[in-house]
Amino acid sequence: MGRAYQNRKVSMAKTADAKAKVYSKYGREIYMAAKSGGIDPSGNLTLRGLIDRAKKDQVPTHVIEKAIDKAKGGGGEDFAPARYEGFGPGGCMVIVDCLTDNPNRTFGDVRLCFTKTKCKIGTQGAVSHMFDHSAILAFKHDDEDAVLEALLSADVDVSDIENEDGKLTVFTPHADYAKAKQALTDLLGEIDFEVDEIQFIPRSVTPIGGDDVAMFEKFLDMLNDLDDVQNVFHDAEY
Repeated sequence: MGRAYQNRKVSMAKTADAKAKVYSKYGREIYMAAKSGGIDPSGNLTLRGLIDRAKKDQVPTHVIEKAIDKAKGGGGEDFAPARYEGFGPGGCMVIVDCLTDNPNRTFGDVRLCFTKTKCKIGTQGAVSHMFDHSAILAFKHDDEDAVLEALLSADVDVSDIENEDGKLTVFTPHADYAKAKQALTDLLGEIDFEVDEIQFIPRSVTPIGGDDVAMFEKFLDMLNDLDDVQNVFHDAEY
């Protein structure tokens, strides 16, 4: 596959000043995962993956525990996912994933980011058909055949496996995330995943340059300043 998927997902923590926002975004996502799938990470693989990722991003334990405790109480905010698609500078394609308790507010905030940077927000499905919605699991291991056999035996639709320098990266459709992770855990025991995420991976790239780069950076910064924005994916290549 050879796709630089890490570069297509916008980092939420460019500076130390952004850490509080990162904690808030993780807290919201952990809360939703625990509320919908249960508060026990051993039985909720999505929650376990989020907790592991949060720890790697240096999110304090008390932030994680507070989000789970809130879900345990059954109250709290009623967040819902929202996804917006459109075109950035130079015609690049962008997907913005949010968790919101006020869809009208969130849509207005995201649309403002588009319009203020000469970007164009589109309708649902406008660009997502040009991305693969994939689960990505990367870990240290060198027996590609054994991993592939275990995944196929668990009825996982494996899109691709990359094997590089003793690290395997497994790509599956996002709907197979839990099955893939369980199959790998059954095969190898506890795994320290270097990557454990669901992302939109572009099928091609759109080169941008000149003034478009500065405008695109401004656009991304504005989106990341919004509390409701969880992830931004794009196909831009500088």
